[in-house]
Amino acid sequence: MNIHAKSATRTLDIGGMTCASCVAHVEKALKSAPGVRDARVNLATERAELDLGPEADLAALAKRVEAEGYEPRRKTFEIGVKGMMCGACVAHVEKALQKVPGVLKASANLATHRATVETLSGTVDYATLAAAIRAEDYEPTPIEAQNPLADRAAEAAVLRRNVLLAVAGAAPVVALEMGAHLSPAFEMWTHHALGHQAVMMLAAALTTFVLAVPGRRFFTLGFGSLRRGAPDMNALVALGAGAAYLYSLLATFAPDVLPEGARHSYFESAAVIVAFILFGRWLESRARGRAAEAIAGLARLQPKIAHIRRDGATVDLPVEEAQVGDLIEIRPGEPIPVDGVVVEGASHVDESLITGESLAVAKKPGDSLVGGAVNQAGFVVMRAEKVGEGTALAGIVRLVESAQGAKLPIQALADKVTAVFVPVVLALAALTFTLWMVFGPQPALALALVNAVNVLIIACPCAMGLATPAALMTGSGRGAELGILFRRGDALQRLAEIKTLAFDKTGTLTLGQPALAQIAPASGFADNDILALAAAVEARSEHPLARALLAAAQARGLSVPEVADFAYEPGLGVSGRVDARKISVGSTELMQALGADASALAETERTQAGQGASVFYIAVDGVAAGLFAFADPPRPQSAAAVAALKTLGVAPVMLTGDREATARAIGARIGVSDIGAGLKPEGKVAALQAYAKNGPVAFVGDGVNDAPALAAADVGLAMGTGTEIARNSAEVVLVGSNPEKAATAVALSRAVLRNIKQNLAWAFGYNILLVPVAMGALYPVNGVLLNPAFGAAAMALSSLFVLGNALRLRTFKA
Repeated sequence: MNIHAKSATRTLDIGGMTCASCVAHVEKALKSAPGVRDARVNLATERAELDLGPEADLAALAKRVEAEGYEPRRKTFEIGVKGMMCGACVAHVEKALQKVPGVLKASANLATHRATVETLSGTVDYATLAAAIRAEDYEPTPIEAQNPLADRAAEAAVLRRNVLLAVAGAAPVVALEMGAHLSPAFEMWTHHALGHQAVMMLAAALTTFVLAVPGRRFFTLGFGSLRRGAPDMNALVALGAGAAYLYSLLATFAPDVLPEGARHSYFESAAVIVAFILFGRWLESRARGRAAEAIAGLARLQPKIAHIRRDGATVDLPVEEAQVGDLIEIRPGEPIPVDGVVVEGASHVDESLITGESLAVAKKPGDSLVGGAVNQAGFVVMRAEKVGEGTALAGIVRLVESAQGAKLPIQALADKVTAVFVPVVLALAALTFTLWMVFGPQPALALALVNAVNVLIIACPCAMGLATPAALMTGSGRGAELGILFRRGDALQRLAEIKTLAFDKTGTLTLGQPALAQIAPASGFADNDILALAAAVEARSEHPLARALLAAAQARGLSVPEVADFAYEPGLGVSGRVDARKISVGSTELMQALGADASALAETERTQAGQGASVFYIAVDGVAAGLFAFADPPRPQSAAAVAALKTLGVAPVMLTGDREATARAIGARIGVSDIGAGLKPEGKVAALQAYAKNGPVAFVGDGVNDAPALAAADVGLAMGTGTEIARNSAEVVLVGSNPEKAATAVALSRAVLRNIKQNLAWAFGYNILLVPVAMGALYPVNGVLLNPAFGAAAMALSSLFVLGNALRLRTFKA
């Protein structure tokens, strides 16, 4: 995207500079760029001050800095945008933001009423972006000042009031106009009681009220967009209703300027158009509110009050005042206010609204508690560890909001069509008017007007603008309720298209809590001696088998010595020095790398591996000292997860660093036959690349060593119980430890994508079919012309169909 700045001074934040030489390189690169009159780079502030001419391109300057090996920093703004009503509005907001110098990318979302703007840090601020939005007649609001539920409620209340006013004004007009057509007796009575001219003047007054008061927004926004040369759906409504109104005024107050047969009034059409469209907008607003309820429901999980122990007493304080380290009492039936650990008491906690797991979880001192979960029968005291925006619940809300505001690749087609749709509709309306004036029967002027108005009203692109974001909002919200968090919205579409889903084994398909099943010491070594030495080295490791070794040593009451020179060798194991002895713990390959002869233990390894156990060796000063066997059974849901994937037509695969015999024993128990074993992190990446030849591939993992595979897969799914590195490397987080959620995530993503395709098919099909009808295509066949009021109703129903279809995703079952 080209961003042309006017003659001005701009700043550009640049990272990676470490010395004066770096400054010189960056300055040289910037000064040689077209449009840069001068560049001054400051190492201390990591900022470049640029004097730019009109032809300067900030995006190109950023690329020059990148080419020199430095990092032009980026900043993302989230801005609330009030007043967007259709896909064309979205396009106008995006176009206005993209024109701001320093903006790299802008994306507006009709369903969330937000814009996400990626900028070059230092080049643009919130006020500039807000001004660009305001210049398009939309109202920017800071996200932190937004209360989405309250905003939607307020919007719905305003629309409801306007609907009531419009109906109150339009109903008598319809009764007067249509009653005369339907009942000659009614026409005679009204004309006798009021007089024909009085009836017309009353209809004119009521219609003026409808257009000027509840319908005013269409004219202010519509004519504003026309004035800027960027017409939107408000312009279509304003032109359609306004044309019918002005024509009727002429027929009422200056009938002589119209041909004899064309002196008809269409006040009822103008009034009903506004009433119907406002009614549709009101229903849309309520439906969008229901689509956003997932976030509001999550936010409601956090209690308002926390029972905090302060200065020897328990006081009830707002939960916002809770601090890390506070002791908080949780009484039976109460929600957990913040994240922390149990320090007193025991209970069962219902975490279903956070994790999607239906069974309550037993909690005792030392166990973690998640804010938003509900304490059941027991009384516990917790120590707060994460509060405010640091809690898991707040993180979930942020992820859902981010996913709901994303744009899917499938929306690109709708965006392209919407960008040119309104101008095309205006052209079609003009063509319709011309054709009816030239070739239509008498009264040609009246028929030309009616059909042109029909085209303007019925071709509104609202449904196209709502098709994708409405489904994405509802689907991602339902995913959050099921414990499936899409960190990036576009991952939802990619996940729907996967052909292969690969699982890590330990901690993902298995419980990840293996227990030490056997110690087999080599000749000259004792069980407890090698266990203490192995535990000393593994104390620095995050691996589940390391924790099992430590637990076994503690259970035997062994003293675990200190370790020095700890080292982690990916895919092999760990090593360190204990009392001047070199201790290495890991796989057979580690023993081979050390030149340690473990052949005396090979038979024990084969026996344990055949039973599904994992095996670690220990070497002392390069000599094989023994073997540890660990039993790590499959998770109860693993077999069901694999079966569900097969039903969905997705090939399940297991990729693990464990021995092949162990992996195949687990695979046989859960139904996975395609297994890659003995893989280092880079081996998992290579395996994923091989599977990718058959189509998009996803990977599910939980450990540090899974991070490369999670990042390399088309879609990475991290178990919520896994490491922070794994979660940060994935696009989807599965809250909890249930691998069935991987299959549920695939099914949900397909349901959302299917819903989006249905919405887009309806939105495009509706316009393709009804625009010709609005132009009068049926008139030569059966003499039927569409009434503009019915056109307005059909337009409103189109948007409601899309929203109603999207809301079906709220009933999606795992």
